[in-house]
Amino acid sequence: MQIIHTIKELREWRKTAGKVAFVPTMGNLHEGHLALVREAKKRADNVVVSIFVNRLQFGQGEDFDKYPRTLQQDADKLAGEGVAVVFAPDEKELYPNVEQRFNVEPPHLQNELCGKFRPGHFRGVATVVTKLFNIVQPDTACFGKKDYQQLAIIKGFVEDLNFNIDIVPVDTGRASDGLALSSRNQYLSEAERAEAPRLYQELQNIAAALKNGNLDYARLEAECVRRLTDACWVVDYVEIRHAHSLAVAHVGDKELVVLAAARLGTTRLIDNLEVALA
Repeated sequence: MQIIHTIKELREWRKTAGKVAFVPTMGNLHEGHLALVREAKKRADNVVVSIFVNRLQFGQGEDFDKYPRTLQQDADKLAGEGVAVVFAPDEKELYPNVEQRFNVEPPHLQNELCGKFRPGHFRGVATVVTKLFNIVQPDTACFGKKDYQQLAIIKGFVEDLNFNIDIVPVDTGRASDGLALSSRNQYLSEAERAEAPRLYQELQNIAAALKNGNLDYARLEAECVRRLTDACWVVDYVEIRHAHSLAVAHVGDKELVVLAAARLGTTRLIDNLEVALA
């Protein structure tokens, strides 16, 4: 496995790499990331994993400076999975102009759900992923469904901007108690970690109610917020949306997704659950 730090070297490698599958990450890898790598391996001759902590997608007061940088440990894990290249540029390499002058601006969806609480986040995501796609030139790219809104935005700009890349959604990796795997789980205290699976359990409760014919979306959302708040969560949102467009769901929609974001202590957790109605 090669660790490549420059765009020039990566592009030289790409010339003879055959079919390439790509997994963009910010490092500090866990089993959820490795599941993306395994899916990518099924689809190409070579897998490239990028490791880059992208300043543009962090808001004021967020954890950019303390986000764990664990390149050597990450590289060891990826070597064990048969990855061909780890692309690990520094900021100057990926952003040669200190101020990024041109950005990829997502539509109104960027200001809803998580975007309402993290202004500019999805602009930063769309911009860095576009840059990485341009550098790596993958045939396929794998993204986890845990970041459901991010996945929808990436699929949208790939279609609208005519990228010739197959975007592969991969199911959310979960711990044995249902907690969605996330690099931020390490910030949870022991008591918070024991409480954290409640978020997914609440999504399952909503899914069960929907399948039993309860289509009072506003009430289901509000009751879930109340239960989480009573359990000392600080809830950003719980919303039922159309699974494909992420438009606000209407009665009669058959493909739904329940999305939530809430803080437990100082740690913000997100999760979602797709629901197909008969």
